[in-house]
Amino acid sequence: MSTKKIDSQMLDKILEKMVTTVDHSKGEIFKIGEETRKQYTSLTEELKDIKEKVLNVINEGDKLEVYARFARNRLSEVSGDFNKFSEIEIRDAYEKAHKLQMDLTIIREKEKQLRERRDELERRLLGLQETIQRAEHLVGQISVVLNYLTSDMRQVGEMLEDAKQKQDFGFRIIEAQEEERRRLSREIHDGPAQMLANVMMRSQLIDRVFREKGNEDGFKEIRDLRKMVHSALYEVRRIIYDLRPMALDDLGLIPTLKKYLSTIEEYNGETKISFANIGPEKRLPTKFEVALFRLVQEAVSNSLKHSGASHIQVKLEIGRGHVTVVIKDNGKGFDPSVKPQQSFGIIGMKERVELLEGEITIDSKKGAGAIVMIQVPLNQ
Repeated sequence: MSTKKIDSQMLDKILEKMVTTVDHSKGEIFKIGEETRKQYTSLTEELKDIKEKVLNVINEGDKLEVYARFARNRLSEVSGDFNKFSEIEIRDAYEKAHKLQMDLTIIREKEKQLRERRDELERRLLGLQETIQRAEHLVGQISVVLNYLTSDMRQVGEMLEDAKQKQDFGFRIIEAQEEERRRLSREIHDGPAQMLANVMMRSQLIDRVFREKGNEDGFKEIRDLRKMVHSALYEVRRIIYDLRPMALDDLGLIPTLKKYLSTIEEYNGETKISFANIGPEKRLPTKFEVALFRLVQEAVSNSLKHSGASHIQVKLEIGRGHVTVVIKDNGKGFDPSVKPQQSFGIIGMKERVELLEGEITIDSKKGAGAIVMIQVPLNQ
């Protein structure tokens, strides 16, 4: 059946029903996520309370252990010489020792129960956290579908012939945006936020360490705290740099690439990254500098994530009428004709190069590393 004969109003009705159904599903998943998050918060508070009780019970048990030991020694002393002590003293020593032993048994049992409850809460929190993450992931995916259904698919009519291409392109853009938001949120939560939380906890311990263990241990805690703050600052700067390095506007492409590749090399530690600029070091129009930086960033990131390379080389040459960039690694290589599922890195690079009316070639095979070559004309 010809696409031109399809009633666009009928398609709109079908689409409206789809949107309603998908939106309802999103609401249900969101509700599940919110209820799980409330339960997670409640259990987190309970876990915090349980941990405090465990510490208190341990301290109380340790004190009782000392008292019970003294009582047993006293009982042993009294029992060893009945003639020396009165019946009241003997009975008093026995009752005290017996009572302290019973109290100690009860407190140890209470400690055991609290520890078991703490372990159970920690297991449940892990399960709830996984549920929350899955719910957020599903809501994100449904949001992508809804954004697409409510914007790009309206009034399709005569555009059905190229709708598939637009669908794939729009879906990738929205999905990439959602994934970038999730990645940034995850990096901030797992990096700086977690580090700063640890800093707060360690800072609360410093005063106690000074009082209980002395100056040497206290200053050691301060040095460790300084290292944690330094690591948190490094993570924040790295995240900001990944979003958009300010040096790109101030200094230009080449100094920014040098700094970026040096930082990435330091951060990864196991992979050597070298950079070479062939020819003059000059500024380019902003759109070229941004695009070329992102292309190098994507290529190097792909190599670090997937190739297992020990050495990555980046070479850049700014000629009279064109810019050439070569990214080469000695990793495990891949088959360029096989596109990995759910991976749009190479596709995104090709689309970015096409916007600049340039060319990109990828030469690789398994076990022989990979070479990415980008050429962009400057006479636009």
